[in-house]
Amino acid sequence: MNQLKVSDLMSTELITLELEETLNLASKLMRLGRVRHLPVVDRHGRLAGLVTHRDLLNAQVSALAGLSDDETDEIEDGIAVSEIMISDVLTASPDDTALKAAEMLREHRYGCLPVVDGDKLVGIITEADFLELVIKALRGAGK
Repeated sequence: MNQLKVSDLMSTELITLELEETLNLASKLMRLGRVRHLPVVDRHGRLAGLVTHRDLLNAQVSALAGLSDDETDEIEDGIAVSEIMISDVLTASPDDTALKAAEMLREHRYGCLPVVDGDKLVGIITEADFLELVIKALRGAGK
């Protein structure tokens, strides 16, 4: 298991955002895609940042503001994800060991690591990927 690479576990079918896309779109994509992390890329596919579910919650208009859904959508349609994204993102390489990636997640208390090859986003590895690995290992150990 120590020989597992990030490329063996990462997801490559990604939902991404571009810099000018909005909070409202990010929120809808997270909900529809059932994901908590959205990499933000520039027009060349290079990683520019990351928007997390927590970032969205912190930036969204409060339900306590008494605004209608349409008013809230209008406000959130005016805020680009580039304004709330984390731009100094810790990343992994496809060739990194899974152990190294898991230790990075634990040490920094992150839920994911975008995976870049050179300067291109090629995947994402999440806590859920490691949980799936543990489940498979436990099932195999029970045989």
